Amino acid sequence: MDLADRERRFLVAEMVKTKGLLPVLMKRRNKQRWTPEDRAEIRAHLQLLSRLSPYLVVVVMPGGFAMLPALAWWLDRRRQKRSRALAA
Repeated sequence: MDLADRERRFLVAEMVKTKGLLPVLMKRRNKQRWTPEDRAEIRAHLQLLSRLSPYLVVVVMPGGFAMLPALAWWLDRRRQKRSRALAA
């Protein structure tokens, strides 16, 4: 349960960080131009969302929930690398 709780908190924290993305994206649809600051903000939001890509793949792909064991393996593999790096 600790793993599920930790991952849930991580997802919520990352999604909260992308709160202002939609209004910036809608500027083009509303016939407004993106400023250089808007473009930088969009890039920053996309970088944040890229950290969520393993989770998004599970939800979006057909048969995505069948991929849950692979996702669990991948997440565990990342954690093991991180703990080895910290030990060195």
